[in-house]
Amino acid sequence: MIEIKDIYKSFDDKQVLKGITSTFKEGSCNLIIGASGSGKTTLIKCMVGLHEVDSGEILYNDRDFANLDFHERIPIRKEIGMLFQGSALFDSLTVQENVMFSLNMFTEMPNSEKLDRVNFCLSRVNLENVNKKFPAELSGGMKKRVGIARAIAMQPKYLYCDEPNSGLDPKTSIVIDNLIKEITEEYNITTIVNTHDMNSVMEIGDNILFLHKGEKWWEGSSKDIRHTHNKELNDFVFASKFFKEAMESNNL
Repeated sequence: MIEIKDIYKSFDDKQVLKGITSTFKEGSCNLIIGASGSGKTTLIKCMVGLHEVDSGEILYNDRDFANLDFHERIPIRKEIGMLFQGSALFDSLTVQENVMFSLNMFTEMPNSEKLDRVNFCLSRVNLENVNKKFPAELSGGMKKRVGIARAIAMQPKYLYCDEPNSGLDPKTSIVIDNLIKEITEEYNITTIVNTHDMNSVMEIGDNILFLHKGEKWWEGSSKDIRHTHNKELNDFVFASKFFKEAMESNNL
């Protein structure tokens, strides 16, 4: 479980995060949504230590990450997996080498055990016989799945996914959503997804945090979001006229 308490963050004289408080539960897909400039990317960067908060607490199972120094954070960092928006695979490394990267960096496992772990992770994301391929030889969906395999290689307790469906067609996006959901529940991971994809919100949103102008504006489940009267949230979620009419016609 991750808890954030009263998080403030500013850059120069611009206040970006204004007292954000929330709880992200184990075994759940926790989605952070909001318009561009709402603060959601800044919040995630604060939670993984890429930005330092001005004030507040970031608790990983009661360990206050925000108030630890660099060396004290290392054990928590090893428990975090990250799926980047563009997958961020190393072009010069094979698929196998990409997935094995964190194992080489942070473990002393024998090579045979590392390879077993790599093969297991690739199998888990339904990718076999691609070990020796390079990222340039893969489709966008395959790159995302390799990114997920790399993110879970260290058996993380916490998984961050930054726009996992960015650049993917609708069918592939559903595959990635389902895969993230399955892995989250199977391994009881605390998963946090930063997304603009409303299909993801409706399909895998166990808990949804909506940010508006740096503030927590609404929080609830994918079921709750269909019946909210929060104007700003409705304007964001149902920005598409087609999507709004489809929801109304189905009484969702």
